[in-house]
Formats: sequence, structure tokens, C-alpha cells
Amino acid sequence: MLIKLLFIILLLLMVMCLFRALPAIIKGQSPRPLSYYLGRRLLIAVMLLGLVVIALMTGVIQPNPSPYIL
Repeated sequence: MLIKLLFIILLLLMVMCLFRALPAIIKGQSPRPLSYYLGRRLLIAVMLLGLVVIALMTGVIQPNPSPYIL
């Protein structure tokens, strides 16, 4: 349950970074460069991917064994 909560929090943080970068994209003027928001989003994506890999390796979440069987 904790892993799913962390997934949701990280995904919401990614969306929040996208919305914070939106004024910088539209207006072109921002106190921070656009690469700052891109770097944040990339860091969150790496953390999310790492969390998925760790959860798969420890057996907390199970992958679909055969997606072709109905």
C-alpha cells in the first residue's frame, strides 16, 4: 500500500512540475530557466523508475506473467 502511495505522490509531483513550467513556456519570462523544471521532472521520473525496479526485485509488486493469456 505504501508503494502505491509513493507512486501516486511522485506522479502528482511530475504533473505539478509541468504546470509550474507552463507560465515559463507561455510568457517566456520566468525567475528560473525552463531547464530547471525539466531537470526536476527528469529527477522525479528517475526516482519513479527506480522505485518500480526496487519494488519488482523485492516482490512487493508482481508483473503480469503472460499478457497474451485471457
